[in-house]
Amino acid sequence: MLNKPTDFIASFAKGLRVIECFGAETPRLSIAEVAQATGFDRATARRCLLTLHAEGYADYDGKFFTLTPKVLRLGMGALASLPLPQVVQPWLDQLTDRIGQSCSVSILDGTEIVYLARAAQRRVMSIGLMPGSRLPAHCTSMGRVLLAALPEDEARARIAASDLTPRTSFSLTDPEEIMARITQVRRDGFAVIDQEVEIGLRSLAVPLYDTYGRIIAALNTGLAASAEPAGTLVETYLPELHRVQAGLRRVLR
Repeated sequence: MLNKPTDFIASFAKGLRVIECFGAETPRLSIAEVAQATGFDRATARRCLLTLHAEGYADYDGKFFTLTPKVLRLGMGALASLPLPQVVQPWLDQLTDRIGQSCSVSILDGTEIVYLARAAQRRVMSIGLMPGSRLPAHCTSMGRVLLAALPEDEARARIAASDLTPRTSFSLTDPEEIMARITQVRRDGFAVIDQEVEIGLRSLAVPLYDTYGRIIAALNTGLAASAEPAGTLVETYLPELHRVQAGLRRVLR
């Protein structure tokens, strides 16, 4: 909470906004692109980017900037300080070994999910996922589980604020249809996504509860669409996800 205007460092806030422009779909950005994404003028965007470059947080080839691995220090320290990733990682490792598929845990941040922990059996997505990775909530199994945990008006507001540009030919783009799926997830207690995020990827997710019965995260498994028929996904993997869900409910606080 700011007590007076001098408590706020505007230049620092601008630098953070510039860092947030970079992502899996925008790994290389020019000064003009950053200026457009942030709403800053080109001079401000340029100074922020060159400062990141000077401090080792960005590479610059004369036209495009890319973040360096050093920027991970900003987020990994925060993730490492959270107890949730430390608690769930052994459960994820065991689950992945049992079912032979990659498993993840994420939380909701605005219109996106943020991966907190992951145990990868094999790579089924074109982009590499790791703690700190982000994906849209509206088209992911964990995202729909977490949106279903919100009051309906809040879930609807987050869908309205989301970029609903289709990622595949299977992606839902109608807010009402997405809300209908979220309502179904709330009723069923799990979510299934069939190639809405990426062609060839299916996933199944359930909520994770703390000892007080509050939904605090989501757990999923993802597999190649060719691995088995879509109709058997729930039958094959939901009991194992429920097993971990029940175990973690006794220890998460």
